[in-house]
Formats: sequence, structure tokens, C-alpha cells
Amino acid sequence: MIKSYIRDNEPRLLENLFSLIRIPSISALPEHHDDMLKCADRWKELLLAAGADRAEVMPSDGNPLVYAEKLIPGADKTILIYGHYDVMPVEPLELWKSDPFKPEVRDEHIWARGADDDKGQSFIQYAAFEFLVKHNLLRHNVKFILEGEEEIGSPSLETFLAQHRELLKSDIILVSDTSMLAADLPSLTTGLRGIAYWDVEVTGPNHDLHSGHFGGAVANPINVLCEMIAKMTDADGRITIPHFYDDVEELPDAERKMIASIPFDEEKYKRALDVEELRGEKGYSTIERNSCRPSFDVCGIWGGHIGEGSKTVLPSKAYAKLSCRLVPHQDYNKINELFAQYFQSLAPKSVKVKITFSHGGHGYVCPISLPAYKAAEQGFEQAFGKRPLAARRGGSIPIISVFEKVLGVKTILMGFGLESNAIHSPNENFSLDIFRKGIEAVVGFHEAYDQL
Repeated sequence: MIKSYIRDNEPRLLENLFSLIRIPSISALPEHHDDMLKCADRWKELLLAAGADRAEVMPSDGNPLVYAEKLIPGADKTILIYGHYDVMPVEPLELWKSDPFKPEVRDEHIWARGADDDKGQSFIQYAAFEFLVKHNLLRHNVKFILEGEEEIGSPSLETFLAQHRELLKSDIILVSDTSMLAADLPSLTTGLRGIAYWDVEVTGPNHDLHSGHFGGAVANPINVLCEMIAKMTDADGRITIPHFYDDVEELPDAERKMIASIPFDEEKYKRALDVEELRGEKGYSTIERNSCRPSFDVCGIWGGHIGEGSKTVLPSKAYAKLSCRLVPHQDYNKINELFAQYFQSLAPKSVKVKITFSHGGHGYVCPISLPAYKAAEQGFEQAFGKRPLAARRGGSIPIISVFEKVLGVKTILMGFGLESNAIHSPNENFSLDIFRKGIEAVVGFHEAYDQL
């Protein structure tokens, strides 16, 4: 029944999804404040149309949240579905093959910002909910919470959760905002890394100088910043911050064996990225390094003359955005203190360093013994024809650990993205085939959850 429903309603479903995608709800840019409100209102309209008994846009300390619910008389189970309606900035715009906010279907893929992260994936949950309600198949309560600040670290959500614990009370939380190992390797995410993110400013002379007159005599803050960053990791790819690894647990042998059994073609991986070799922490596989081990990255670096043509300048300032991906049990607050102390210690007296902590989040592990996890497995098997693998993923969704902390509820990470979907990058896309299978899998989850 669900396959025919998707087929018969796909044009309408896609147009509803596109109505969300067309709204440039970029939370990182203040000029899109009105777009955040517009997108929240549109989600409210759609949820009411899908059969929610109640849907409203609720204020927070930042962007508003959308809450909706469908309560079934006599139901003794409640699922809280989480998603986010904000998206990343689109620059560099010139690398997009089509307008990021004018969704197109090409080669059986949706191409647009938010096609996957997270409007497309959240809409999978929406479409499954609509199907279940319209066919009177829903046997448990369903609540939705959609936020507009996930891409900037969800700064307002913890307070909102604490203020609305009773409203958001549930037995399990369901999230579609993660990825699968491959289109033919369906997988459930069993763990996420945490994150700590900083803005760094390095100041040398009190104004820009002529590089010919002062080069070699005055410290260039860009050079110094690069030297400091280079010292953050050693030759074995390990982060050099003292005590950084104190709370990092080694993977059990059983989990390492499970990871080793995951089909992974390293040569294909490199070809897809157009790189000749991979780099990372010595002693670990690629899958382990990008999912179960911490990492340090420069997310942006700039200073001096960056326009066209040449300008012989020794700049006064240099800037960088730095991040660490953390693993479960690493506290981002502790890592922030360790990083700030260490990075300052790397600076010579010729410069001054200002470090601003931007945001952080803890890692998360989902026990595969949870009954709701088993229901998700059944949903995937129904839609994809094979049992999903259990896999930790390297991304961070800071709010997941906050859900457990504030609401006391575990989360099932039932994501449908692919690495090739280019989330956070130009030409973000989402496979229509996986979009359809995702709806079927979520319907299967709800039906299996009712049998628990």
C-alpha cells in the first residue's frame, strides 16, 4: 500500500517539500531572520494538513520552533520526531550547477540546499506520518519538534526543552539527519561524535605593513598562525593537546571486528574525492578514524590580501575557525579549556592571540538492544530488502546528547543520507529512490514499533 501511495502522491509530496526548500532559511546569517519565520510557518501549515491535531510556532531565545502532535485515544506509547528547518550558507555560489533555492530534479536526484540536510530527510518523516494518519494506521502518539538553529549548534534548544519537558514527554525520539554507508548498504547510526568549535584571531603589528620594508623583521601573523596550527597534530596524526585523550575509550575488539566487516572500498573512496592518498591517526582504519576517533580540523583561515591581483602586505591580523570532533565521554567544556590553554602556549611573544569558543556538543551512543532500534531495523529491511548494518558516524548533532540529558530519552538515528549528497557543500542533492525507500522504512518502523 505504501509503495502505491508514494507513487500516486509523489508530485504533490515533492511540491510540498520544494515549498520548504525554496525558503532560504540560513540560520547563520542574520539577514535571513524573516526567512526563518516563514519556514517555520510553512512547516506548521504542512503538519496540520497531514493530520496533526495541533501545530504551532513556538518562541525560543533564538529562532522559533515548530511543535505538532497527533494523540491517539488510549495509546500508551509516544514517539517524538525531531528535525531542523535551518540550512547552511550556500557559498561559493559559483560552484552550484543550479540555483540552490530553486530545487530541480535531475538524474533522479533532487538538487538544492536542504534537499538532504535536513528538509528532505525531515520530510520523509512527514510523508510517513501523513500516510499513517490518512489510512488510520497510527496506533501511538506522535509529536514533532522542528528547530531553526541546528546548523549553528542549537544554542536555544536546551532551554526550550527544559521549559517544555511535559509537552515533549515521549518514550523514544526518532531522527532522520544522518547518513547510510552506501545506497546498497543501508545502516543505522549507533553513535555520533561530539564537537568543539573556536574562532581564533592572531594579531601582530598594530596595522598592515609593507612586506618589503618589514618582512623578515616583524612577525607575520598569518605565518605564525599556520605554524601554531601545524603543531596541533603530530606525525602520527594524533592531537597534541595535553590530556586530550584522557577520556577517549579504546574501541572494544568486538566492535573493531564489526567495523572491519563493513564493506569498504578505499580506492573507490579516494576516487570519489579525487585524492591520491588518505591521512589520519596511525593505527586505525579509515572508517574508525572518521567515526570513532577524535579529529582536529581547520574549517577556515584568512588574513591579508585575498582579492584579485597582488598586494605586498604584511597583515596586522590573521583569523581561523578551528574544530575538534570528539568521541563519547569527551566533555567539550573540558576540551575547550585544554585547547585554549595549549593554543595560547604555542604563540610566540611577537603576536597576541584571542580565542573565542563558538559552540560545542557531546557525542552519543545508541544501544542496539533498544526495542525501538529493532523496530528501525525491521523498517529498513522492509524497504531496502536487507538488514541494516550498525555503524557509528563521524558527524555531530549536539542536541542528541541534550535530549538524553534533559528529557531522559534515547534517540534512534534513522538517517537516509549518502556521502555523495554533498551536504554543507555546493550541489547538495538527494536520491529520489532513497527518498521513496526512506518513507517506506519509516512507515515500517511505526508499524513494527506498535508490535513491541
